[in-house]
Amino acid sequence: MARSFRTAATAVITGALLLVGGQTAGVAQAAPSSGFNDWSCQPSAEHPEPVVLLHGLGGNGEGHMSYLGPYLAGAGYCAYTFTYGEHPQFSFIGGVQSVTESSQEIAAFIDEVRAASGALKVSLVGHSEGGFMSLYVPKVLGYAEHVRRVVALAPPTHGTTFGGLVTIGDLLAGREAWAEMSKAIGCVACTELVVDGPGIEQLTDGPIAQERVDYTIIATKYDLLVTPTETSFVDEPGVDNSYVQDTCPADPVGHIGMAFDSGIAEMITNALDPANAKPVTCGFGPPF
Repeated sequence: MARSFRTAATAVITGALLLVGGQTAGVAQAAPSSGFNDWSCQPSAEHPEPVVLLHGLGGNGEGHMSYLGPYLAGAGYCAYTFTYGEHPQFSFIGGVQSVTESSQEIAAFIDEVRAASGALKVSLVGHSEGGFMSLYVPKVLGYAEHVRRVVALAPPTHGTTFGGLVTIGDLLAGREAWAEMSKAIGCVACTELVVDGPGIEQLTDGPIAQERVDYTIIATKYDLLVTPTETSFVDEPGVDNSYVQDTCPADPVGHIGMAFDSGIAEMITNALDPANAKPVTCGFGPPF
């Protein structure tokens, strides 16, 4: 039974990574003229912090953020992204290397954005693993002094069971089986972002929220990948936690779809500029 679980679960995880990476790679990428990834962009007085967008596990920079990047640029932000933690064989699949390695790449990218824009601080908008990284980098790498705001979409803050797959695996074959499968598909991060994973333990060892950083965490009740959904939230001062459905009860958006939902995009701009927040026009995000 344990061997059968390993085989089936490896196929599921590999398929999921290829699905997410393939979807984001196939989306049309924004041209520099859109203001997205435009390294000549200078932050305005209204939006002085550039925005660094961080993709999720199995995604990539410009594909995963092909909606939110141009949207934020159109709203007047200097918005940037890149692919961190690339798969050794499939460059369009990112976020699979160790949390330590990926976080260092993100910190270096933040430094590049700050140098190019002249800004003292950036704001981080991350989805899924990118949301986790937007919490991890300020705390664990000591980058809080370079970050003004964090908006995290469905981060696996306290670890995920990947839709219960990890829990089932623990019962049938033990956690070592999950590690074997993750190694087989080239996904180190898959072992670090699960419940009780080493990356999770680093982030949750003591308070997560850092001084002088404003945090917004948005989850969806229909998430099938970061589970249980409430594990995204951080119950600490200075953190605004909410479900998409608290504002838009009819929105069926799923985990991946959060990066392509117009209502969530408006929630993000409200979080980045709360002094000028506007009523949200609810969308109907992809339910997957």
